[in-house]
Amino acid sequence: MLTGPRDDTGLVRDDTRDDAEPNPRFLPSPVDAGQKRLPIDMDYVQRVMLELLQIPSPSGRTDHVMQVIGCELRDLGLHFEVTRRGALIAELPSRSPGADRTVVVHADTIGCMVSQLKDNGRLALVPVGTHSARFAEGARVTIFSDDVSGDYWHTGTILPNKASGHRFGDEVDEQGVGWDHVEVRVDEVVHSRADLERRGIQVGDFVAIDAQPVVTASGFVNSRHLDDKAGIAAALGAFKAIVDHGVQVPVTAHLLVTIAEEVGLGASHGLDADVAELVSIDTSVVAPGQASSEHCVNIAMQDSTGPFDYHLTRHLIDLCRVHEVPHRRDVYKYYRSDAASALEAGANTRAALVGFGIDGSHGNERTHLDGIRSTAELIALYLQTDLTFRSWDRTPTGDLRDFPSTAVQPADGEIAR
Repeated sequence: MLTGPRDDTGLVRDDTRDDAEPNPRFLPSPVDAGQKRLPIDMDYVQRVMLELLQIPSPSGRTDHVMQVIGCELRDLGLHFEVTRRGALIAELPSRSPGADRTVVVHADTIGCMVSQLKDNGRLALVPVGTHSARFAEGARVTIFSDDVSGDYWHTGTILPNKASGHRFGDEVDEQGVGWDHVEVRVDEVVHSRADLERRGIQVGDFVAIDAQPVVTASGFVNSRHLDDKAGIAAALGAFKAIVDHGVQVPVTAHLLVTIAEEVGLGASHGLDADVAELVSIDTSVVAPGQASSEHCVNIAMQDSTGPFDYHLTRHLIDLCRVHEVPHRRDVYKYYRSDAASALEAGANTRAALVGFGIDGSHGNERTHLDGIRSTAELIALYLQTDLTFRSWDRTPTGDLRDFPSTAVQPADGEIAR
């Protein structure tokens, strides 16, 4: 414990030091202490991303996709467990016991659920997760019934209630926008509620919006549900880089894959008490008035739930700056991530958010392979660093005199040493 004279705030000063530098023990862990910007296997990342995008996984129906992610982790040689509810926790061990860190991504996506079997043989919908019916119009979908012994899935298309221009004319453009104004046209011979029931379709059945991914020659990825399947691919690419290059990480790292982020639950479970740092990988908002880009990793300073951890966020920014990883900073007004649910559940952890830029989020999404690569590069660098404050962060509480933040947030304009 640091002892000595205190300033007016009650913090201890080290008056024996002649220089103006703060005590190193109060400085964040170095980002230039042998860390390497590792090459990312983008063929692997792209293959995993496209495979995950083809697997429907709306919130509440994620078992299949978690099996596939588990197989990828097993192939990387990472031990993992599955929680009672179906979230997945993998581990990249270190030689240091105690406090650890978690990288979190989510496997669930937005989707829909059948709310009514209509008399015309079509399906009324409610959304799963927050997204607009405007962007669902025209989407191809897969309807999953509960009876998996027979024809338990059917295809269809989400259409406006008035979908024929040759019948309704201008009324097509004049009808409202919202979930009450769309329906699913099922690709079966069904003309009534009874016809739907005979096909095994019921209220409460999941309706997954098909991703239909396309990767262009210029590196753009067009698809629904890049949120967050591109994030899972980036995380796996980062962990693979660490494993492939035989890097011994200084802090045990977990990869937490959650299953209910789109409905606000996210990382509300799956974190152990030793987690000192949490970095969420998710989409970044590319839109007018935003600083985020599809071509780099974007670091969130704040979202709708408030600012992210000051020190961890700047630790990530410094990693990008020192190792020349293309990056931007941004603030998101209408956004929350796994980090929010973890903090709301009481996790005593620093939390940050990074991501690849998405144009047209929760709709017809687009990102670029460069942004996914930069995100994976940053995570691989981060895994090579110590905890943000290597001494202080190893225990859940401590003495105010040992609290290190005044090195970067000086009290009363004076660095406490």
